[in-house]
Amino acid sequence: MPQPPVAPSARRIRRRRRVSLAAVGVLTLAVSTSAGTGGLVPGATTSAGPGPAVLPRVSGQAPCAITGGPEIQMSEGVPTSSGYARSTGTVRALTLMIDFSDAPGEGKALDRYAEFFPQTQEWFRTSSYGRLDYRPEAPVHDWLRMPKPFAEYGIERGAPFEPGYRKLVQDLVAAADEKVDFGAYDLLNVLVTPNAGPSALDTVLSVTFAGNAEAPVADGVPVTNASFVYSRQDDGSGSYDRTGYRVLPHENGHVFGLPDLYTQDGGGAVGHWDIMSEDWGADNDLLGWHKWKLGWLDASQVHCASAPGTTEYTLTPLARKDGGDKLVVVPLDGRSGYAVELRTREGNDEVVCRPGVLIYRIDAGVDTGMGPVRVFDSRRDSGGCTRSPNVHAELSDAAFTPGETFRDPRRGITIAVASADLKGDHRIRITRR
Repeated sequence: MPQPPVAPSARRIRRRRRVSLAAVGVLTLAVSTSAGTGGLVPGATTSAGPGPAVLPRVSGQAPCAITGGPEIQMSEGVPTSSGYARSTGTVRALTLMIDFSDAPGEGKALDRYAEFFPQTQEWFRTSSYGRLDYRPEAPVHDWLRMPKPFAEYGIERGAPFEPGYRKLVQDLVAAADEKVDFGAYDLLNVLVTPNAGPSALDTVLSVTFAGNAEAPVADGVPVTNASFVYSRQDDGSGSYDRTGYRVLPHENGHVFGLPDLYTQDGGGAVGHWDIMSEDWGADNDLLGWHKWKLGWLDASQVHCASAPGTTEYTLTPLARKDGGDKLVVVPLDGRSGYAVELRTREGNDEVVCRPGVLIYRIDAGVDTGMGPVRVFDSRRDSGGCTRSPNVHAELSDAAFTPGETFRDPRRGITIAVASADLKGDHRIRITRR
Protein backbone atom coordinates (compact mmCIF):
# COMPACT_ATOMS: atom_id res chain seq x y z
CA MET A 1 0.00 0.00 0.00
CA PRO A 2 1.33 3.49 -0.73
CA GLN A 3 1.99 5.78 2.17
CA PRO A 4 -0.55 8.58 2.55
CA PRO A 5 0.65 12.10 1.72
CA VAL A 6 1.82 13.96 4.79
CA ALA A 7 2.27 17.64 4.00
CA PRO A 8 -1.26 18.75 5.07
CA SER A 9 -0.82 17.05 8.44
CA ALA A 10 2.29 19.16 9.09
CA ARG A 11 0.32 22.31 8.29
CA ARG A 12 -2.43 21.17 10.58
CA ILE A 13 -0.20 21.32 13.65
CA ARG A 14 1.10 24.75 12.79
CA ARG A 15 -2.42 26.07 12.42
CA ARG A 16 -3.72 24.54 15.61
CA ARG A 17 -0.89 25.99 17.66
CA ARG A 18 -1.72 29.52 16.49
CA VAL A 19 -4.94 29.48 18.49
CA SER A 20 -3.08 29.03 21.76
CA LEU A 21 0.31 30.68 21.56
CA ALA A 22 -0.81 33.78 23.39
CA ALA A 23 -2.04 31.67 26.28
CA VAL A 24 0.87 29.27 26.54
CA GLY A 25 3.85 30.54 28.49
CA VAL A 26 7.46 29.45 28.08
CA LEU A 27 9.43 27.93 30.95
CA THR A 28 12.80 29.50 31.72
CA LEU A 29 15.66 27.05 32.03
CA ALA A 30 17.79 27.99 35.01
CA VAL A 31 21.00 25.98 34.92
CA SER A 32 24.72 26.35 35.38
CA THR A 33 26.50 27.70 32.31
CA SER A 34 29.76 25.86 32.91
CA ALA A 35 30.97 23.71 30.03
CA GLY A 36 32.12 20.13 30.34
CA THR A 37 30.86 16.58 30.16
CA GLY A 38 28.20 15.61 32.63
CA GLY A 39 24.95 13.76 33.18
CA LEU A 40 21.65 15.39 32.24
CA VAL A 41 18.72 15.16 34.60
CA PRO A 42 15.38 14.31 33.00
CA GLY A 43 12.12 15.64 34.33
CA ALA A 44 10.36 14.84 37.54
CA THR A 45 9.03 11.30 37.58
CA THR A 46 6.14 11.72 39.94
CA SER A 47 2.49 12.36 39.10
CA ALA A 48 2.34 15.49 41.23
CA GLY A 49 1.29 18.57 39.33
CA PRO A 50 0.29 19.12 35.70
CA GLY A 51 2.52 20.03 32.79
CA PRO A 52 5.53 18.54 31.03
CA ALA A 53 8.77 17.39 32.61
CA VAL A 54 11.12 20.10 33.85
CA LEU A 55 14.92 20.20 34.09
CA PRO A 56 16.49 20.92 37.50
CA ARG A 57 19.80 22.78 37.90
CA VAL A 58 22.73 20.56 36.96
CA SER A 59 26.34 21.55 36.38
CA GLY A 60 27.35 21.01 32.75
CA GLN A 61 23.78 20.74 31.52
CA ALA A 62 23.37 24.10 29.82
CA PRO A 63 25.37 23.43 26.61
CA CYS A 64 23.10 20.50 25.69
CA ALA A 65 19.78 21.99 26.80
CA ILE A 66 18.99 23.49 23.40
CA THR A 67 15.94 25.71 23.20
CA GLY A 68 13.56 26.99 20.53
CA GLY A 69 12.68 30.62 19.99
CA PRO A 70 9.25 32.20 20.60
CA GLU A 71 8.45 31.90 16.90
CA ILE A 72 8.56 28.09 17.12
CA GLN A 73 5.12 26.64 17.72
CA MET A 74 6.09 23.08 18.75
CA SER A 75 9.79 22.84 19.51
CA GLU A 76 12.38 20.10 20.03
CA GLY A 77 13.89 22.28 22.74
CA VAL A 78 14.13 21.44 26.42
CA PRO A 79 12.34 21.94 28.65
CA THR A 80 9.02 21.48 26.87
CA SER A 81 6.88 24.61 26.99
CA SER A 82 4.02 24.74 29.46
CA GLY A 83 0.46 23.86 28.50
CA TYR A 84 1.05 20.24 27.47
CA ALA A 85 0.12 17.13 29.46
CA ARG A 86 2.69 15.71 31.85
CA SER A 87 4.57 12.69 30.49
CA THR A 88 5.65 10.93 33.69
CA GLY A 89 3.76 9.38 36.56
CA THR A 90 0.04 8.62 36.34
CA VAL A 91 -1.73 10.16 33.36
CA ARG A 92 -5.49 9.66 32.99
CA ALA A 93 -6.71 9.60 29.40
CA LEU A 94 -10.42 10.23 28.96
CA THR A 95 -11.55 8.33 25.88
CA LEU A 96 -14.90 8.99 24.20
CA MET A 97 -16.37 7.29 21.14
CA ILE A 98 -18.57 9.52 18.98
CA ASP A 99 -20.81 9.12 15.94
CA PHE A 100 -23.16 11.23 13.81
CA SER A 101 -26.62 10.96 12.25
CA ASP A 102 -25.04 10.74 8.77
CA ALA A 103 -22.38 8.30 10.05
CA PRO A 104 -23.91 6.10 12.76
CA GLY A 105 -21.49 4.07 14.81
CA GLU A 106 -20.39 0.79 13.29
CA GLY A 107 -20.70 -2.03 15.80
CA LYS A 108 -20.27 -1.44 19.50
CA ALA A 109 -18.49 1.64 20.81
CA LEU A 110 -16.37 -0.52 23.11
CA ASP A 111 -15.16 -2.47 20.07
CA ARG A 112 -13.77 0.79 18.73
CA TYR A 113 -12.12 1.39 22.11
CA ALA A 114 -10.57 -2.10 21.95
CA GLU A 115 -8.84 -1.21 18.67
CA PHE A 116 -6.52 1.06 20.69
CA PHE A 117 -6.40 -0.38 24.20
CA PRO A 118 -4.58 -1.95 25.92
CA GLN A 119 -2.11 -1.69 22.97
CA THR A 120 -1.49 2.07 23.38
CA GLN A 121 -1.10 1.68 27.13
CA GLU A 122 1.44 -1.11 26.64
CA TRP A 123 3.34 0.88 23.99
CA PHE A 124 3.82 3.80 26.40
CA ARG A 125 4.77 1.47 29.26
CA THR A 126 7.48 -0.14 27.12
CA SER A 127 8.80 3.10 25.61
CA SER A 128 8.91 4.93 28.95
CA TYR A 129 10.46 2.01 30.89
CA GLY A 130 7.36 2.16 33.09
CA ARG A 131 7.78 5.85 33.95
CA LEU A 132 4.53 6.81 32.25
CA ASP A 133 1.56 5.16 33.91
CA TYR A 134 -0.92 5.78 31.08
CA ARG A 135 -4.45 4.98 32.24
CA PRO A 136 -7.17 5.06 29.56
CA GLU A 137 -10.72 5.36 30.84
CA ALA A 138 -14.00 5.14 28.93
CA PRO A 139 -16.73 6.17 31.39
CA VAL A 140 -19.30 6.23 28.56
CA HIS A 141 -19.65 2.76 27.02
CA ASP A 142 -21.90 3.72 24.12
CA TRP A 143 -21.53 5.94 21.07
CA LEU A 144 -22.01 9.61 21.90
CA ARG A 145 -24.23 10.99 19.14
CA MET A 146 -23.26 14.49 18.05
CA PRO A 147 -26.19 16.85 17.40
CA LYS A 148 -25.04 17.84 13.90
CA PRO A 149 -24.27 15.61 10.92
CA PHE A 150 -20.56 15.02 10.38
CA ALA A 151 -20.62 17.06 7.17
CA GLU A 152 -21.80 20.18 9.02
CA TYR A 153 -18.64 20.40 11.15
CA GLY A 154 -16.52 21.08 8.06
CA ILE A 155 -13.83 18.62 9.10
CA GLU A 156 -11.32 17.94 6.37
CA ARG A 157 -7.58 17.50 6.07
CA GLY A 158 -5.82 20.61 7.32
CA ALA A 159 -8.91 22.00 9.08
CA PRO A 160 -8.01 24.51 11.85
CA PHE A 161 -9.55 24.52 15.31
CA GLU A 162 -11.90 27.37 14.43
CA PRO A 163 -14.76 26.98 13.83
CA GLY A 164 -15.45 23.30 13.17
CA TYR A 165 -13.45 21.64 15.93
CA ARG A 166 -14.56 24.21 18.49
CA LYS A 167 -18.18 23.33 17.71
CA LEU A 168 -17.40 19.61 17.86
CA VAL A 169 -15.69 19.90 21.27
CA GLN A 170 -18.55 22.01 22.61
CA ASP A 171 -21.08 19.43 21.42
CA LEU A 172 -19.25 16.39 22.79
CA VAL A 173 -18.76 18.15 26.15
CA ALA A 174 -22.50 18.86 26.28
CA ALA A 175 -23.31 15.26 25.33
CA ALA A 176 -20.99 13.73 27.94
CA ASP A 177 -21.20 16.31 30.72
CA GLU A 178 -23.68 14.45 32.95
CA LYS A 179 -21.56 11.27 32.82
CA VAL A 180 -18.01 12.65 32.79
CA ASP A 181 -15.93 14.86 35.10
CA PHE A 182 -13.59 16.37 32.52
CA GLY A 183 -11.53 17.99 35.25
CA ALA A 184 -10.39 14.57 36.49
CA TYR A 185 -8.40 13.80 33.34
CA ASP A 186 -5.09 14.90 31.84
CA LEU A 187 -5.95 14.49 28.16
CA LEU A 188 -8.83 13.62 25.86
CA ASN A 189 -8.96 10.96 23.15
CA VAL A 190 -11.88 11.17 20.73
CA LEU A 191 -12.34 7.96 18.74
CA VAL A 192 -14.57 8.82 15.80
CA THR A 193 -16.66 6.11 14.17
CA PRO A 194 -14.53 4.89 11.22
CA ASN A 195 -17.28 5.54 8.65
CA ALA A 196 -17.19 9.30 9.29
CA GLY A 197 -15.01 10.84 6.61
CA PRO A 198 -12.70 9.18 4.07
CA SER A 199 -10.54 6.11 4.52
CA ALA A 200 -7.09 6.73 6.01
CA LEU A 201 -5.69 5.16 2.85
CA ASP A 202 -7.06 8.17 0.96
CA THR A 203 -6.87 11.05 3.45
CA VAL A 204 -5.54 11.12 7.01
CA LEU A 205 -7.79 13.27 9.21
CA SER A 206 -6.43 12.28 12.64
CA VAL A 207 -5.23 15.38 14.48
CA THR A 208 -4.27 16.71 17.91
CA PHE A 209 -4.88 20.17 19.37
CA ALA A 210 -2.18 20.49 22.02
CA GLY A 211 -1.50 23.24 24.54
CA ASN A 212 -4.73 24.93 23.43
CA ALA A 213 -5.64 27.03 26.47
CA GLU A 214 -8.37 28.79 24.45
CA ALA A 215 -10.33 25.57 24.00
CA PRO A 216 -13.89 25.24 25.35
CA VAL A 217 -14.17 24.79 29.10
CA ALA A 218 -15.59 21.63 30.67
CA ASP A 219 -16.06 21.24 34.43
CA GLY A 220 -14.05 24.37 35.05
CA VAL A 221 -10.99 23.51 32.92
CA PRO A 222 -10.27 24.03 29.21
CA VAL A 223 -10.10 20.92 27.04
CA THR A 224 -6.48 21.82 26.39
CA ASN A 225 -5.00 18.61 24.99
CA ALA A 226 -7.26 16.57 22.72
CA SER A 227 -6.51 13.93 20.07
CA PHE A 228 -9.04 12.99 17.38
CA VAL A 229 -8.66 9.68 15.56
CA TYR A 230 -10.53 8.83 12.36
CA SER A 231 -10.83 5.85 10.02
CA ARG A 232 -8.40 2.94 10.36
CA GLN A 233 -4.75 2.40 9.48
CA ASP A 234 -3.10 -0.90 8.64
CA ASP A 235 0.41 -2.07 7.82
CA GLY A 236 -0.29 -2.44 4.12
CA SER A 237 -1.37 -6.06 4.41
CA GLY A 238 -4.78 -5.53 5.97
CA SER A 239 -3.46 -6.23 9.49
CA TYR A 240 -5.19 -3.36 11.26
CA ASP A 241 -5.69 -5.32 14.46
CA ARG A 242 -1.93 -5.57 15.02
CA THR A 243 -0.64 -2.15 13.99
CA GLY A 244 -3.50 0.29 13.45
CA TYR A 245 -3.56 1.51 17.05
CA ARG A 246 -0.22 3.30 16.54
CA VAL A 247 -1.86 6.46 15.23
CA LEU A 248 -2.93 7.15 18.83
CA PRO A 249 0.56 7.04 20.45
CA HIS A 250 1.66 9.39 17.65
CA GLU A 251 -1.18 11.83 18.30
CA ASN A 252 -0.67 11.62 22.07
CA GLY A 253 3.00 12.41 21.45
CA HIS A 254 1.79 15.90 20.45
CA VAL A 255 -0.21 16.10 23.69
CA PHE A 256 3.10 15.60 25.51
CA GLY A 257 4.76 18.31 23.38
CA LEU A 258 6.53 16.32 20.63
CA PRO A 259 6.56 17.76 17.10
CA ASP A 260 5.98 15.97 13.80
CA LEU A 261 9.24 14.70 12.32
CA TYR A 262 8.01 14.02 8.81
CA THR A 263 8.36 16.65 6.09
CA GLN A 264 7.12 17.29 2.56
CA ASP A 265 9.12 14.18 1.62
CA GLY A 266 7.28 11.97 4.08
CA GLY A 267 9.62 10.02 6.34
CA GLY A 268 12.72 11.10 4.44
CA ALA A 269 14.27 13.00 7.37
CA VAL A 270 13.97 10.41 10.16
CA GLY A 271 12.43 7.33 8.56
CA HIS A 272 11.03 4.67 10.87
CA TRP A 273 13.31 5.56 13.79
CA ASP A 274 10.58 7.51 15.64
CA ILE A 275 6.81 7.16 15.80
CA MET A 276 6.54 10.95 15.36
CA SER A 277 7.97 10.37 11.88
CA GLU A 278 6.14 7.21 10.81
CA ASP A 279 3.21 5.66 12.66
CA TRP A 280 2.01 3.74 9.63
CA GLY A 281 2.80 0.04 9.61
CA ALA A 282 5.14 -1.99 11.81
CA ASP A 283 5.96 -0.92 15.36
CA ASN A 284 8.73 1.55 16.22
CA ASP A 285 9.91 3.53 19.23
CA LEU A 286 10.90 7.13 20.01
CA LEU A 287 14.32 8.68 19.61
CA GLY A 288 16.47 8.90 22.73
CA TRP A 289 16.22 12.70 22.58
CA HIS A 290 12.45 12.42 22.89
CA LYS A 291 12.75 9.98 25.78
CA TRP A 292 14.97 12.46 27.61
CA LYS A 293 12.67 15.37 26.71
CA LEU A 294 9.72 13.42 28.17
CA GLY A 295 11.60 12.57 31.38
CA TRP A 296 12.04 8.84 30.77
CA LEU A 297 15.84 8.60 31.11
CA ASP A 298 17.95 8.84 34.27
CA ALA A 299 20.55 11.58 34.68
CA SER A 300 23.27 8.93 34.59
CA GLN A 301 22.05 7.62 31.22
CA VAL A 302 22.38 10.88 29.25
CA HIS A 303 25.67 12.73 28.67
CA CYS A 304 26.68 16.10 27.24
CA ALA A 305 29.88 16.00 25.14
CA SER A 306 30.54 19.73 25.06
CA ALA A 307 34.23 19.92 26.03
CA PRO A 308 37.09 19.87 23.48
CA GLY A 309 39.08 16.67 23.23
CA THR A 310 38.19 13.00 22.95
CA THR A 311 35.73 11.18 25.22
CA GLU A 312 34.57 7.57 25.07
CA TYR A 313 31.17 6.21 26.08
CA THR A 314 29.63 2.74 26.18
CA LEU A 315 26.11 2.83 24.81
CA THR A 316 23.58 0.21 25.85
CA PRO A 317 20.55 -0.52 23.62
CA LEU A 318 17.95 2.23 23.98
CA ALA A 319 15.10 -0.29 24.22
CA ARG A 320 16.52 -2.06 27.28
CA LYS A 321 15.09 -1.00 30.61
CA ASP A 322 18.28 -1.66 32.56
CA GLY A 323 20.93 0.99 33.19
CA GLY A 324 23.88 2.17 31.16
CA ASP A 325 24.44 5.12 28.86
CA LYS A 326 21.50 5.62 26.48
CA LEU A 327 22.12 9.00 24.86
CA VAL A 328 25.06 11.31 24.20
CA VAL A 329 24.35 14.88 23.04
CA VAL A 330 26.99 16.87 21.15
CA PRO A 331 25.90 20.53 21.23
CA LEU A 332 26.56 22.78 18.24
CA ASP A 333 24.98 26.01 19.48
CA GLY A 334 22.09 27.14 21.64
CA ARG A 335 19.49 25.70 19.27
CA SER A 336 21.04 22.58 17.75
CA GLY A 337 23.18 19.55 18.41
CA TYR A 338 23.93 15.98 17.44
CA ALA A 339 22.49 13.03 19.36
CA VAL A 340 23.93 9.52 19.48
CA GLU A 341 22.13 6.35 20.64
CA LEU A 342 22.16 2.57 20.09
CA ARG A 343 19.12 1.02 18.39
CA THR A 344 18.43 -2.73 18.27
CA ARG A 345 15.54 -4.99 17.32
CA GLU A 346 13.80 -5.24 20.69
CA GLY A 347 11.14 -3.46 22.71
CA ASN A 348 9.02 -1.29 20.44
CA ASP A 349 11.65 -1.39 17.66
CA GLU A 350 10.08 -4.23 15.72
CA VAL A 351 11.64 -3.72 12.29
CA VAL A 352 15.21 -2.60 13.00
CA CYS A 353 17.00 -4.53 10.25
CA ARG A 354 20.49 -3.09 10.84
CA PRO A 355 21.19 -2.55 14.54
CA GLY A 356 23.78 0.04 15.37
CA VAL A 357 24.53 3.56 16.50
CA LEU A 358 22.03 6.12 15.26
CA ILE A 359 23.36 9.65 14.77
CA TYR A 360 21.04 12.56 14.13
CA ARG A 361 20.84 16.33 14.39
CA ILE A 362 18.23 18.14 16.47
CA ASP A 363 17.39 21.73 15.57
CA ALA A 364 15.06 23.46 18.00
CA GLY A 365 14.90 26.41 15.61
CA VAL A 366 12.98 24.33 13.05
CA ASP A 367 9.24 23.95 13.51
CA THR A 368 7.04 20.86 13.58
CA GLY A 369 6.63 19.21 10.19
CA MET A 370 9.59 21.13 8.73
CA GLY A 371 12.36 18.70 9.65
CA PRO A 372 13.48 19.52 13.23
CA VAL A 373 15.39 16.21 13.30
CA ARG A 374 17.63 14.76 10.56
CA VAL A 375 19.04 11.23 10.72
CA PHE A 376 22.44 10.72 9.09
CA ASP A 377 22.56 7.77 6.71
CA SER A 378 25.64 5.57 7.04
CA ARG A 379 24.78 3.97 3.68
CA ARG A 380 23.52 6.64 1.35
CA ASP A 381 21.42 5.62 -1.65
CA SER A 382 21.51 1.96 -0.61
CA GLY A 383 17.76 1.50 -0.77
CA GLY A 384 17.73 0.38 2.85
CA CYS A 385 17.41 -3.09 4.34
CA THR A 386 13.71 -3.40 5.16
CA ARG A 387 10.82 -4.24 2.91
CA SER A 388 8.14 -3.76 5.55
CA PRO A 389 5.13 -2.06 3.95
CA ASN A 390 4.84 1.69 4.52
CA VAL A 391 8.31 2.02 6.07
CA HIS A 392 10.66 4.60 4.53
CA ALA A 393 13.24 2.08 3.38
CA GLU A 394 16.23 4.31 2.54
CA LEU A 395 16.98 5.21 6.17
CA SER A 396 16.33 1.72 7.56
CA ASP A 397 20.06 0.92 7.40
CA ALA A 398 21.18 4.37 8.57
CA ALA A 399 22.80 3.15 11.82
CA PHE A 400 26.60 3.16 12.11
CA THR A 401 28.38 -0.09 13.03
CA PRO A 402 31.86 -0.79 14.48
CA GLY A 403 34.60 0.63 12.26
CA GLU A 404 32.36 3.36 10.79
CA THR A 405 32.72 7.07 11.54
CA PHE A 406 30.60 10.20 11.19
CA ARG A 407 32.52 13.42 10.52
CA ASP A 408 31.63 17.09 10.55
CA PRO A 409 34.88 18.70 9.33
CA ARG A 410 33.57 22.24 9.46
CA ARG A 411 32.84 22.02 13.18
CA GLY A 412 35.70 19.66 13.95
CA ILE A 413 33.48 16.88 15.30
CA THR A 414 34.05 13.15 14.80
CA ILE A 415 31.83 10.36 16.12
CA ALA A 416 33.42 6.92 15.71
CA VAL A 417 31.91 3.54 16.57
CA ALA A 418 34.92 1.79 18.04
CA SER A 419 33.63 -1.65 19.00
CA ALA A 420 30.76 -3.84 20.19
CA ASP A 421 30.87 -6.45 22.96
CA LEU A 422 29.11 -9.78 23.37
CA LYS A 423 26.25 -8.14 25.29
CA GLY A 424 25.53 -5.89 22.32
CA ASP A 425 26.83 -2.69 23.96
CA HIS A 426 28.73 -0.35 21.62
CA ARG A 427 31.79 1.74 22.45
CA ILE A 428 31.80 5.16 20.78
CA ARG A 429 34.53 7.80 20.63
CA ILE A 430 33.59 11.47 20.28
CA THR A 431 36.24 14.02 19.34
CA ARG A 432 35.74 17.77 19.03
CA ARG A 433 38.36 20.42 18.61
